[in-house]
Amino acid sequence: MGHEGPAAHAGAEGVAGVRGVLRPDGAAGRFTLGRVEPPPDLAPFVEYFWSVRWDLRGEPPHEQSVLPHPCVHLVFEPGGAHVYGVDTRVFTRRLEGSGQVLGARFRAGCFRPFSPVPVADLTDQVRPAAGFFGRPGERVPAVNEAIMRAGSAQAMSEIATGFLRSVAPPRDPVAEQVAGMAHRIGTDLELRSVGQLAGTFTMNERRLQRLFAEYVGVSPKWVMRRARLHEAALRADSGEDIDWARLATGLGYADQSHLTREFTTTLGVPPARYRSR
Repeated sequence: MGHEGPAAHAGAEGVAGVRGVLRPDGAAGRFTLGRVEPPPDLAPFVEYFWSVRWDLRGEPPHEQSVLPHPCVHLVFEPGGAHVYGVDTRVFTRRLEGSGQVLGARFRAGCFRPFSPVPVADLTDQVRPAAGFFGRPGERVPAVNEAIMRAGSAQAMSEIATGFLRSVAPPRDPVAEQVAGMAHRIGTDLELRSVGQLAGTFTMNERRLQRLFAEYVGVSPKWVMRRARLHEAALRADSGEDIDWARLATGLGYADQSHLTREFTTTLGVPPARYRSR
């Protein structure tokens, strides 16, 4: 996403190249996507705030699909504020009329200090946000209403920042360690096995599995697979000529058919068909 000072934002036409946003060319002009970096005191927990704003009055609805990352989101939206656990499927949002949404994307593993339950219990679930913040959670409806009235991505994120500051728990060194592992997986596609990851961080594989279930909500193997699919989808959306067999090998798949099976299982169509749409 593009950056324009503290309230970085980009129109949908600037979504191309954003990992996880599927078929960005079809989104041009349909919505505005914004991103605001968190202040330093929230950065141990929140990766960034994102916003989607749209005005499709008099126009057909738009369905935007996203291949989710291994992150929990706190989302303020017209129907109320919700916590979205890690979604193992493709997430599709239907936009119609006009409106806006603000989300706080937590660093992988770093929502656990806010959650009364292991993050694995939230996987593929959407829960009311008020239940995650103790008595201050009673303020969530008012915070959500104020965010829905705000006039800019920056204003929305400032309201959310104020609320999260008031409920922020102490920093959790284990959560931050797990976040570092997840980040390493997402940026180093040479990591191709749980054993390799465990060796990199000098950790027993069983403990690694337990930590990811407790803090991330999915297994380290799942995070590796999702990182590879993000790269494959990004390449498919790039418009470049692709040697799928070579790409499969470069991403650590056994062969092209392995990539095709995993891509088809998750996105519903094989890579070549996805690209031709």
